[in-house]
Amino acid sequence: MKRLLTAMALIALATPAMAEDYTFALVPKAMNNPFFDLARDGCYKAQEELSDVTCEYIGPGEHTELEQVQIVQDLITKGVDGIAVAPSNAPAMAKAIKAAAEAGIPVITWDSDFLPEDKALRTTYVGTNNYDIGVNLAKLVQARHPDGGTICLQTGGAAAANHNERLKGARDTLAGKDTGTPPGSALAGDGGWTEISGCPLITNDDGNVAVQGMTDILAANPDITAFLSTGAFTQWFDNAYRKAAEPYKAKLDSGDLTIVVADTLPMQLEQTKDGLGNGLVGQRPYEMGYKSMFILKDIKEGKTPEDPIYTGLDVCNNDNVDTCVK
Repeated sequence: MKRLLTAMALIALATPAMAEDYTFALVPKAMNNPFFDLARDGCYKAQEELSDVTCEYIGPGEHTELEQVQIVQDLITKGVDGIAVAPSNAPAMAKAIKAAAEAGIPVITWDSDFLPEDKALRTTYVGTNNYDIGVNLAKLVQARHPDGGTICLQTGGAAAANHNERLKGARDTLAGKDTGTPPGSALAGDGGWTEISGCPLITNDDGNVAVQGMTDILAANPDITAFLSTGAFTQWFDNAYRKAAEPYKAKLDSGDLTIVVADTLPMQLEQTKDGLGNGLVGQRPYEMGYKSMFILKDIKEGKTPEDPIYTGLDVCNNDNVDTCVK
């Protein structure tokens, strides 16, 4: 009997441990958003390449902060192996994610990060330097209007850290100075720029709200110099955006009016080619979803990733729109 047990022990030592299978959740702000569809595709591509990883793509059907928090809480209860979340409400999600640490579930953020005081709750952030999106959007505006003018800023959720960082980047650049903590203070002649009353427009990532907001502001302010949106929601309903922008095409062509928008989704590139917008600053959502799976696997296997991990930007205008996206 003793010899049998010894033989079994030797066999066990000689047999390599079976690789562990992981289920990693990629949680977007909303699943009806074509930007996040690209992140989903990247996540599934990583799943194809990593035989031991399953990508669980799950989020609110629409941009709903409380629902996103509940989904993450459910994933923690379910016991997934890792969570990559794009927090809609950074403070609320930070509170929810504390339970993940207690359960031994690693968390990373993507697209949107936690506030500085909560960043220790996640291992790393993968995505865009959001401040730089605002900087580059503002530079596109300045290139067409070096003497300044009036501007309306449009943003996503009021508590979304990524959009607030973009607003600050735009305001700092236009003002030529530090405008304070994100989202920065409204421009009132700073650097020659003044924000239109009623702006920034809050959209909560709702495309219909975004287009209607732009329509109303342009109609109410016929002499406005620029309209700057920190998210693709302004343009992702192609027909609605085209209908809203078409009456202003002559002004967009002449340089009397400028519209610049974050992201470089296919419909946005076509709109810009057709002269219905003047600039785009694009992120790389596919890369965010793809890399998130590899990063979570590395963390599970004891590796420490860099923090943050930036995925880069593509800056487009009417002149380079055919070649600007890498």
